[in-house]
Amino acid sequence: MPEIAINKDKCKGCFLCVSVCPQGFIIAEDELNIRGIKPVKFKPGGKCTGCAMCALICPDCCIEVYR
Repeated sequence: MPEIAINKDKCKGCFLCVSVCPQGFIIAEDELNIRGIKPVKFKPGGKCTGCAMCALICPDCCIEVYR
């Protein structure tokens, strides 16, 4: 099953990945990162399809998809 890795400290909170995830499994984190911004996280229990749309749209390359 595909998995995604998100570098939360590099995330700037633009939420572009949230808008393109077809399953809606990327959401805002409750805690702040080292920049003082709420980063994104993968929703617990979500099943990634491996489409990699989140990784493609991320302007700071914070997301990696493993298939």
